[in-house]
Amino acid sequence: MRRATAIMAGLAICAGAGMVQAQDVGGTPLPPVAPATAEVATEWRTVPAANLLIIDTNRGRILVEMAPEVAPLHVERIRLLARAGFFDGLTWHRVIDWFMAQTGDPLGNGEGQSPYPDLAAEFTFRRDASIPFTAVAAPAGALVGFVHSLPVQTQPDAAMALTGDGKVHGWGLYCPGVAGMARDEGNDTANSQFFLMRQAYPALDKRYTVWGTAVSGLDVVRALKSGGGDNGMVTEPDRMTRVRVASDLPEVGRPVVRVLDTQSAGFRTLADQVRQARGADFSVCDITLPVEISQAQVVAGG
Repeated sequence: MRRATAIMAGLAICAGAGMVQAQDVGGTPLPPVAPATAEVATEWRTVPAANLLIIDTNRGRILVEMAPEVAPLHVERIRLLARAGFFDGLTWHRVIDWFMAQTGDPLGNGEGQSPYPDLAAEFTFRRDASIPFTAVAAPAGALVGFVHSLPVQTQPDAAMALTGDGKVHGWGLYCPGVAGMARDEGNDTANSQFFLMRQAYPALDKRYTVWGTAVSGLDVVRALKSGGGDNGMVTEPDRMTRVRVASDLPEVGRPVVRVLDTQSAGFRTLADQVRQARGADFSVCDITLPVEISQAQVVAGG
């Protein structure tokens, strides 16, 4: 089945290898973590309108911050298709509970795609000092943290001095809410179908292109009707009603999203609190960034 077989393989790997994390199987929930100081309220970052994908569904709204630093080709494809109204009315045709929700198929059966050529894989990206990165953990030989709102793993900064281009490898991590591109068995076969993670599945890391993360609406993703059987195909599926990039909408009235800046002191306080609460079970996927959503208003005198 087009764009489905490879993802199903990832699911099988997770189940067979026992890689499902605590948050995947309803483990002990995190205690509520409150901002430690009033400074947190002043340390917000506004998501650029050109990187904010607004996915309206019959279940509610999902807001995805796209990551062109990580997957420029795939982000540009999503922008192109959203601008053309390609996604409007398409179904969430494959939804697997405790895994992911997939859409972007005009045929609704896993076989469809856009009229544009398939994309070259962007499973990893090259990171230098110009890409904002904040580490929250340092496993042997690596760093784990965030590029804006996206959880990533990367080589240490010190390795930049040892590479010809002064950059190191990084890759997005498939935490809840992360957006990935579906594909066939070939690496360079992503086109228009994408999926949003309902839970974490690390076996997908570096095997499917990550292009963003839902900063709002994970509850909507988890509320989408799930399918039966091994392939997760849904009978009478939910739909996307409209998908647009915020910058393509009139400025007045479009959503404005502010996220706690992962380079701020407030974020470090939050990360420390979550790490302390989770102890040895800590994962970058445990960190949920605070978000504020408002609407752009008419500027007086404008």
